[in-house]
Amino acid sequence: MTKYVHGYSERETERLYDQAGSVRDLIHHDSLYPAGSLILEVGCGVGAQTVTLASQNPDSDFVSMDIAEDSLQKAKALIEREGIENVEFRPADIFSLPFEDDSFDHAFICYVLEHLEDPVSAVSKILEVVKPGGTVTAIEGDHGSCYFHPETPEAVKAWRCLIEAQSRISGDSLIGRRLYPLLTEGGLKNVSVSPRMVYADKSRPDLIDSFVLKTIIPMVEGVKEQSLKLGLIDEKTWEKGIGDLYAITERDDGTFCYTFFKAVGKKAG
Repeated sequence: MTKYVHGYSERETERLYDQAGSVRDLIHHDSLYPAGSLILEVGCGVGAQTVTLASQNPDSDFVSMDIAEDSLQKAKALIEREGIENVEFRPADIFSLPFEDDSFDHAFICYVLEHLEDPVSAVSKILEVVKPGGTVTAIEGDHGSCYFHPETPEAVKAWRCLIEAQSRISGDSLIGRRLYPLLTEGGLKNVSVSPRMVYADKSRPDLIDSFVLKTIIPMVEGVKEQSLKLGLIDEKTWEKGIGDLYAITERDDGTFCYTFFKAVGKKAG
């Protein structure tokens, strides 16, 4: 796995929880599995998605894995606080899964493929441990799908730093648009992709707060150090760009738009 571009700070943990909460219904209204299913959650991180998946599917069991032990501990603590009992946590590497082939009825992976140098191989590895006829669900954003009004050159440049910084460490923040070919190449059949668009303006103060102020802009702020170090932007332009992004949220005519992509495919058999 490549370096996680957003870092592992407490602020990033908070941002992940805010993001998950702000788009929970949009992303997960159809994250439902048959009773009795055993589901592998790949790259569960701090449990931001785990809590929703497990609570929405109380009659299914989850094995949630991640390579980062600290993140697993945070995820486990969250699940315990919520009183959820159908999740087991395991430390594991996507490219060396400690499970037998055909072990799981379904698999779920969210906001992980964008950080991998070889996401197609990751999908193939996940598919090995899914039973024939089982499904793999993948969810990714696409940072190139973000539009905001009014634009300033500095705000656009700051946003582009997020895309370029991730590219420099072999990630792909534009991966949402290529989920269909990626999953198909990884071996999945009957892949279907559903775009999930978030739109926020002054008439939707809840989304301005939870998604734009607590998720989108902090996500950009998280790559400041890398962007300056890589020479993608100078500090004066960066500060102006971030300030412009925040200023949009205060304007009566300010708007933000961003698209997530949810894909589901089946293992042959």
